[in-house]
Amino acid sequence: MTFLSILFKGSENFTKKETLREPDYFVDLNLNQIIDSITTGRDEYNLKPFFYAPLNGIDEIMYRHEIIQDLENTRMLEVIKRFAEDMRIIRKQLAISEKLHHKYQKERWFLEAMELYCAATEHLIQNLNSVDKKSDGFISFQEYLTNYVQSDRFKLLVGETKKIIANLSSIQYCVHFRGLRVQVRNLKSEINYNEEIERTFAKFKNESVKDYRVDYSANPMDMNEVEAQILDGVAYLYPDSFLHLDTFFVENQNYLDETLAIFDREIQFYIAYLDYIEIFRKEDLKFCYPKITNNSKEVYCYDGYDLALAHKLICDKSSVVANDFYLKEKERIIVVSGPNQGGKTTFARTFGQLHYLSVLGCPVPGRTAQLFLFDKLFTHFEKEENIKNLRGKLQDELVRIHNILDQATPDSIIVMNEIFTSTALQDQIYLSKNIMRKIIDLDSLGIWVTFIEELASYSEKAVSMISTVMPDNPAVRTYKILRGPADGLAYALSIAEKYNLTYDSLKKRLKL
Repeated sequence: MTFLSILFKGSENFTKKETLREPDYFVDLNLNQIIDSITTGRDEYNLKPFFYAPLNGIDEIMYRHEIIQDLENTRMLEVIKRFAEDMRIIRKQLAISEKLHHKYQKERWFLEAMELYCAATEHLIQNLNSVDKKSDGFISFQEYLTNYVQSDRFKLLVGETKKIIANLSSIQYCVHFRGLRVQVRNLKSEINYNEEIERTFAKFKNESVKDYRVDYSANPMDMNEVEAQILDGVAYLYPDSFLHLDTFFVENQNYLDETLAIFDREIQFYIAYLDYIEIFRKEDLKFCYPKITNNSKEVYCYDGYDLALAHKLICDKSSVVANDFYLKEKERIIVVSGPNQGGKTTFARTFGQLHYLSVLGCPVPGRTAQLFLFDKLFTHFEKEENIKNLRGKLQDELVRIHNILDQATPDSIIVMNEIFTSTALQDQIYLSKNIMRKIIDLDSLGIWVTFIEELASYSEKAVSMISTVMPDNPAVRTYKILRGPADGLAYALSIAEKYNLTYDSLKKRLKL
């Protein structure tokens, strides 16, 4: 197996152009918040385009599953993180080198970066050889890296780096100061009095000796003109060593192996996601590797939850409520009804998030799951009226829904959330039933949050789920969404809440 990418299996996907534009449905599903949290602090890797590119094959998804499972081995993750940190330091050193003005100072920083690059690469292959791995991705990468480390190109880089460092380290010189005059001399022309001085003053030595040595600043920008001229003088005394450094600097500007550079960036996709989900695992929230199907529309997830909301609740030290769903046999559409603020929209977002994360090849929130490999994902959530398009809210919704139905296929997923709220109930029912018929004719999978409970029994392909309340206090939401027939009270309750006619509102207004 020829290694090209740790993220994409096969040359066709590897050469896929990256997009900087997030999919249209990201905001509706709060996926933008999730990806922002995952990629925070990793701007140098430009990871978001990877999260904007869902995979379209089960083999590609399984390729990533196996790699993440290898990385869930603590030792493997440590090895990769160590390499990533070394590469980060190398980039930092090279950035410093580019900013420096003195020729030899610039070249020395470059040389140190090359020394670390060689060491980091050799350590990586040594560590990979000692860690168990099962994924095709890591096995083929290990083979590639072995060949690279054994290549003449890399061996030459290692040899030249060590030779130049050894030559520069062996240089000895002395500096004479007389007034404003500074002179650099070869150390061989000077008598070394160190041993004689130490022997003479040994009898005065106490146990506690004050150290009068001064440390020079490690900041490379602090080199002044005098130091620069001293360095030029040293280079004049040892022309062969510094000529070797000059040549090395010019010839190794393209030192970094392209495949290794790609690996260094792509592996951060996995590391970032694993670091992110560790937040939830610490709270005993489950993640699983979903079974992906493209020939069956029977899907399910148990103990699933909205990642964006869960992250916020964890930060607020609040509990997270998980929910289950499943569609079997001819079932295609989940129709969710129930009182406001009961978790219906969150449940719909969870359905969309789970399917999207699954086609990224990532573990998904839940204890166990089987999800569908969709071709397109569509969402329709209520939006504020846009005065620029000269359309009313109802017309705007109809246009948006028409575009969805025009593009959707039997392999698409559609997430609808409380549509047509700006019109009368009878019009809502009429329009919604026509849209439901179109979706059912398409045989697409989907979820629909609505107060129109007639939709739940419109077809054998529709399944009713309801948001539940506490039996002894209907004003308290449980945020659990359960299978069950619509109770006929959801729309009435929403109207009562809209006009402050609920029991609690009336009680408060009447001061009872």
